[in-house]
Amino acid sequence: MCGVFGVHGHEEAAKITYLGLHALQHRGQESAGIVASNGERLASLRKMGLVQSGFSSTDLVELAGSLSMGHVRYSTAGGSHLRNAQPFAVDYQGGSVAVAHNGNLTNHEALRRELEAGGSIFQSGSDTEVIVHLIARSRASSLEGRVVDALSRIDGAYSLLVMDEERLVAVRDPRGLRPLCLGVLRPRPAEARVDASPAYVVASESVAFELIGADLLRELDPGEMLVIDARGLTSSRPLPASAQRSCIFEHVYFARPDSVLEGASVYEVRKRLGRRVIEEHPVPGASSSDTVVIPVPDSGLPAAIGLAHHAGLPFEMGLIRSHYVGRTFIEPSQSIRHLGVKLKLSPNRGALDGKRVIVVDDSIVRGTTSRKLVGMLRSAGAREVHVRISSPPTTWPCFYGIDTPTRSELIAASHDVEEIRRYLQADSLGYLSLDGLLEAVREASGGKGRGSEDGGDRHCHACFSGVYPVPIAEAASSARHLRVLGE
Repeated sequence: MCGVFGVHGHEEAAKITYLGLHALQHRGQESAGIVASNGERLASLRKMGLVQSGFSSTDLVELAGSLSMGHVRYSTAGGSHLRNAQPFAVDYQGGSVAVAHNGNLTNHEALRRELEAGGSIFQSGSDTEVIVHLIARSRASSLEGRVVDALSRIDGAYSLLVMDEERLVAVRDPRGLRPLCLGVLRPRPAEARVDASPAYVVASESVAFELIGADLLRELDPGEMLVIDARGLTSSRPLPASAQRSCIFEHVYFARPDSVLEGASVYEVRKRLGRRVIEEHPVPGASSSDTVVIPVPDSGLPAAIGLAHHAGLPFEMGLIRSHYVGRTFIEPSQSIRHLGVKLKLSPNRGALDGKRVIVVDDSIVRGTTSRKLVGMLRSAGAREVHVRISSPPTTWPCFYGIDTPTRSELIAASHDVEEIRRYLQADSLGYLSLDGLLEAVREASGGKGRGSEDGGDRHCHACFSGVYPVPIAEAASSARHLRVLGE
């Protein structure tokens, strides 16, 4: 999972990009990069780690110009190394170009072998570099023409930003698997000149616009390409049309709650998921006198709020999250390994002691953390522990830009719900159904959750159903018995 941000037409474009990336930090914490153009040349800076710690005020001053774009990364293809940090910025015979990509190309290995056989030299392990080489090798005369040539060769999931010295190109893949939205940053009244023009901004999520004071105009359509330059904004659809299949897990977990996706508030969607899961899996005997609803923070918060309100049960913060824990770099010894979860979450005994507890989370992956949480709640005095998950069982890996475990590591791929309940040592376990998830998104988006072109839903839910909308032949060796939509 990654985040992209771009701005055209602002005199402090790099600073605006820095702020936009800060708002998208949840989409990637391994590395960050910013490229800026002063109209004559590109300046690039990439750093490992978080946006706030990676870029100084001096760095941003050196990234001068009115055109900029950036990227925050969590690795999917390629390891966590600076050479894989984006955006990639290169010089080639056509000038200079920079590329930033959220998603994953399903045919990148075959393309890389072909390009290497033709003399291309790769500097990274990222699938995004394939796009850079395809753009550079194109014979088209314009940047947008080179981008279209490159996109005609690739498949998979991508929300893509490409820029040269003068223009910004934004593209969303034909199925719309990864999100991308357009906004406008208007001059403040006190600063407005007669000739002042608005700056256009593009981002993975609308939450980036809130921070910089921009207005959300719309999401890019699947297969749409925007070209932003001195003349303004041009939209086209140069790619063959496909049925839309936006990632449903953006609504469940990836997107920030204060973002808007498919016309729906992500926060409202997640509250609806909580309401639906308790409708599908009520807790017998639960009453406001002896039952509390608690979230696994922060991922389970909105769903727990929705569940508690709908069920008429008190909401409590039964688990307190430490805000000072990043990725642990000290490997604990076996004797203290069980303390790892407590480093991030601590039970609030006063809210739990003697209570029937309904604990809400967005998903269960391997199950080890959830098992430890159930034990932690019991140790803090919980009389019963009932686990409710605001999504279906995660049974299949993602090959479209999400770094999920292999199928053998997913507990729901090899165990039914009762077996998982016993492993967690919970009194009950309930997952939201796939129909319930899709219906909640449809309701929150005003009926936009289902497509008219085929009568089915407009989402990719391969991680729950095993139905993959894009062929993934290169990944088949690591996940057997995959089902591809239409086959």
